[in-house]
Amino acid sequence: MSDENRTAQLLIGALRDQCLLKGHNGIRGLGLVFRRMDIDFSKGIVYPEFRIAIDRYGLKMSEGYSKTFFNALDKDESGAIDFAELMNALRSPMNERRANVVKEAFDNFDVNTDRKLSLDDLRVFYTANAKNHPKYLSGEWTLDQTLRSFLDSIDSPDDPDGVVTREEFLDYYAGVSATIDDDSYFVMMMRSCYGLPQR
Repeated sequence: MSDENRTAQLLIGALRDQCLLKGHNGIRGLGLVFRRMDIDFSKGIVYPEFRIAIDRYGLKMSEGYSKTFFNALDKDESGAIDFAELMNALRSPMNERRANVVKEAFDNFDVNTDRKLSLDDLRVFYTANAKNHPKYLSGEWTLDQTLRSFLDSIDSPDDPDGVVTREEFLDYYAGVSATIDDDSYFVMMMRSCYGLPQR
């Protein structure tokens, strides 16, 4: 690995760590920060916007380092970082055991097997839980509003369209995974939350 690649990986790691200090939603929060920096709504962050975003997120670095960082994130060398490039770089790596249980949870949740989660899936799988939500019990939210609130919590902040893809589900749980040290606890939690058989 070249010195520049090593530096880029260290910078990406530093940003990931900064995100995780804010809890498992930190990486999602970073996506919102970057989206706000997309001044021309092009869905891509150019270098001047990137500098502002990094500064606002609390990472101070030299011009040389920030250019190395930007280039490492701009995988397609388009001159702009899109949201997918950002999230792919920052997604905390999950080991195979953790990734497999997250995929199993998604497949269990994906009732109509169309490889995405929507209100239709949640109505089948999550209605009993939703009916215990305080805002549903108080009458403030309908059942669909309650289900949509859960769906929005795992949806991509860059594209909150009411549909969660497998990648978005993995992104969300990669953030959760990074806050849990013990593999067995993470797997037990996923199996319990999604009604998967304990193994």
